[in-house]
Amino acid sequence: MAMMRLAISTRGQGLYEFTQSVREFLRESAAEEEGVMTVFVRHTSCSLLIQENADPLVQTDLKAFFRRLVPPTTDPAMDFITHRDEGPDDMPAHIKAALLPVSLSVPFADRRLLLGTWQGIYLFEHRDSPHRREVVLHV
Repeated sequence: MAMMRLAISTRGQGLYEFTQSVREFLRESAAEEEGVMTVFVRHTSCSLLIQENADPLVQTDLKAFFRRLVPPTTDPAMDFITHRDEGPDDMPAHIKAALLPVSLSVPFADRRLLLGTWQGIYLFEHRDSPHRREVVLHV
């Protein structure tokens, strides 16, 4: 078994691919030749996704969709929200993280991730300001 804590710096809301870091960890780890890697984010206002990494418009559309689905608390549709102390993006970030996964299981063989051709592993930042996020990788 092997474990690593990976720091990911964000610049605000958006998707941040870190597939290559996961590949490098797996290649350099003492992991078995095949198995399942767990990827877990240690925060409550971001999430993890396996998503297309070929067309950047996919990321643009996902970000726009979730902003429309869960707008900031300054939007009149969100007047029922009571948790507002940390800014208009805070509670919406918690809601998005409740809707999306905070952990992923990714199979591997020959110490290579078995992702599809266009799949990448992303941290989906739901807050407006920059953050340093910690992701735990475990095989």
